[in-house]
Amino acid sequence: MEFQSSYSPKIGLEEIVHAQMHLKDVITRTPLQYNRVLSERYGCNVLLKREDLQIVRSFKIRGAYHLMRSLSSEQLAQGVICASAGNHAQGVAYSCQALGVPGKIYMPSTTPRQKVSQVGFFGGNFVEVILTGDTFDDAYAEAVAESHRSGMTFVHPFDDPKIIAGNGTVGQEIMESAETVPDYVIVTVGGGGLAAGVASYTKAVSPSTKVIGVEPEGAPSLRESLDAGEVLPLEQIDKFVDGAAVKRVGDLTFALCRELLDDVITVPEGKVCTTLLDLYNENAIVAEPAGAVPIAALEQLRDEIAGKTVVCVISGGNNDVDRMQEIKERSLIYEGLKHYFMLSFPQRAGALREFLDDVLGPNDDITRFEYTKKHNKDNGPSLVGIELKHRDDYAPLIERMTKKSIHFVELNKDPVLFNLLI
Repeated sequence: MEFQSSYSPKIGLEEIVHAQMHLKDVITRTPLQYNRVLSERYGCNVLLKREDLQIVRSFKIRGAYHLMRSLSSEQLAQGVICASAGNHAQGVAYSCQALGVPGKIYMPSTTPRQKVSQVGFFGGNFVEVILTGDTFDDAYAEAVAESHRSGMTFVHPFDDPKIIAGNGTVGQEIMESAETVPDYVIVTVGGGGLAAGVASYTKAVSPSTKVIGVEPEGAPSLRESLDAGEVLPLEQIDKFVDGAAVKRVGDLTFALCRELLDDVITVPEGKVCTTLLDLYNENAIVAEPAGAVPIAALEQLRDEIAGKTVVCVISGGNNDVDRMQEIKERSLIYEGLKHYFMLSFPQRAGALREFLDDVLGPNDDITRFEYTKKHNKDNGPSLVGIELKHRDDYAPLIERMTKKSIHFVELNKDPVLFNLLI
């Protein structure tokens, strides 16, 4: 697929090489690792670019530090400002301490304490963390307004040539480290800064290498914009893949991605969760949701990548351990192993025992059971969560409930009820 553009923006090789010179003493040159498990699973040669092993556990330091190193001494003395709920804040904070530059980091008031603490750790006495508003958009608006008032330079999370060039050093390291020229480079798309940077370098040195951008299904801001032919803000997004869930891609990143990417695809959030768990269980890799997105796309690309050399960029590893239960839940639901039902259940002695004996299969497990109304003497709605051992156990379960004349609503298939009750 080719995207047509009325003008051709460009981040040159010389700018990316210049960024690498800025970064060589402050970042980790992260490894490009062959992954046997994924290679055998998909019948190709899978290499992982491990930005989760970066000094701030994500690629974000690359763009932030390069931009700040490119500022004049007067601008540096004035200080910098950014808005972020996570990785970008840590990259800017680290750069502030490394360069001795004062910084203000605006974060939503809903940001987990662990992330706020990490920003303080990396920035030390050089940064001030300001919690404001409930969303990233609120924090962003406050940061931009303060930048105008104070004259401090605003460090954009993705839509800036210096940020994109810094991110392009990921592509440079991939191409320099690979023993053979990759056939595919697969990269997460959020605001588009990483994809634009990686594609800028990769396509310049190897036009035949296909660069695929991948978005979470619930936040396809680039895919929708490409289909519309212009930057199109999304009204609603699923924020689960927080490092890639943006309502609006950048203007510059949109133009670059339209020129350089060979395709942009989406993956379900549930598939991302399954991938996260597999990476941990099979490879002891702790990725964040956005970092697992390219690997989650391999199944969708299976036929296309067979026999090829494929690089997946794990963009970050800042995953909050408190989210693991939600990740497991989303994975089970996506894999067809976890189902929630609202049942019309007899409220009498022995009713639950009959359900267990006559409806539940030998390998099925009730993980949640609660009456939602108890004043009806005959029947009342009950919320029941059932975990299956195999996906194929679902049809027999439904058949047994129907045979038993149990009236039910499957909440997995009703997003409104699911979000309300689960």
